[in-house]
Amino acid sequence: MQILLDSHVFIWWNGDPNNISSLLRGAIRDPANQIFVSAATVWEIAIKRALGKLAFGGQILGAVATHRFDLLAITGVHAEHAGDLPRHHNDPFDRLLIAQAALEGMVFGTQDPLMRPYGIAMLGLP
Repeated sequence: MQILLDSHVFIWWNGDPNNISSLLRGAIRDPANQIFVSAATVWEIAIKRALGKLAFGGQILGAVATHRFDLLAITGVHAEHAGDLPRHHNDPFDRLLIAQAALEGMVFGTQDPLMRPYGIAMLGLP
């Protein structure tokens, strides 16, 4: 299974994985699964860290590599699809992640219930 992590899940995995639901945590640990972090997540963390809204120690890309996750690039198709999504969620980063997961056929690893209305495959919600 290919899983695209929501930004908060990646942050928790890097800092306190116990915040992640046991089902999603198990899927991330399963070597049969391929785990992705979006370039949008890297951008979001970098912006929030620079604004003092988020503490994330070290290099973000270094953390992606340390955890042996794959980086998912943002394409124009992803960006256009994100712009066309309904605004169930006001965060543009989250809409981009939803677009990427949908277009790439990935399961979206999230614990954000506001993502449910998008109707894509998700793992981590109760």
